[in-house]
Amino acid sequence: MPDLPLRCSMVSVVVVRGAGEDARTLLVHRAGAHLHGLWTYVAGHLKPGEKAWQAALRELREETGLRAAALYSADRCETFYDVRDECLAFVPAFVAFVDAGAKVCLNHEHDDHAWVPFAEAIARLPFGGQRDVFADVHREFVLRPPPDALRMPVDLAWPE
Repeated sequence: MPDLPLRCSMVSVVVVRGAGEDARTLLVHRAGAHLHGLWTYVAGHLKPGEKAWQAALRELREETGLRAAALYSADRCETFYDVRDECLAFVPAFVAFVDAGAKVCLNHEHDDHAWVPFAEAIARLPFGGQRDVFADVHREFVLRPPPDALRMPVDLAWPE
């Protein structure tokens, strides 16, 4: 009996600025053919030899122009059936905290962005797995102090 392949070739990044009930999260509006017109979050594919945390920082920079002040593993993966690749996708989620004054500069993949409260983000996101990730991040990284054990011990100046 053939098995459905399991693939972990992508990462996602929940971007947060502020803390507690004043925290806002970044949504980006898809402009390309894939997921066109949907509000979603920063995500992308790993490059050969790239670590997941490196891909998270690179995708954050490429898609939004933002740099993380702190990066955490969200301690969960979004999972879904990917009909294009006929596989079950596992997407590790990261949480990037950015400075309050950080300016977003979108690339061609997006045509708009919004800093919104988590409740609004959850209402706008199109997929249940994404809503679950945002609810977990809000509960575990915004309403309480982020766990030190999940902080990525990385040089946040990378990549240039």
